[in-house]
Amino acid sequence: MMITTKGRNALKIMIDLAKHDGEGYISLSDIAERQRESLKYLESSAAQLTASGLVVSARGKSGGYKLARNPEEYTAAEILQSGEGTLSPVQCLDSGCENACNCDTLPLFKELDDVITKFLNSKTLKDLIK
Repeated sequence: MMITTKGRNALKIMIDLAKHDGEGYISLSDIAERQRESLKYLESSAAQLTASGLVVSARGKSGGYKLARNPEEYTAAEILQSGEGTLSPVQCLDSGCENACNCDTLPLFKELDDVITKFLNSKTLKDLIK
């Protein structure tokens, strides 16, 4: 499994918002500047975070983004999934496979998926801002 730019940017946005939690709406341009990322790249990730209900957005001069919940209520897994869609190490775990009953590698990948999921679910956004 490889985390793409979308997943990494989703984490960067959420970490930045958590660090500035309580300051109201944070503009994406401020986040882009602090994270040294392209505003264009962050826009896509911010839209996915909003669609996933992880952040709340507001338009206008004092608009921007803020967390929908407290930092300790988010897991790294759900944040990454908003950007990646899936965290499975192989596609067949998500879509099923006609060879599943004969696949000698499937148990290994299922176990790896369990380890990845358990690890990412054990890390909260609050943990990541410490």
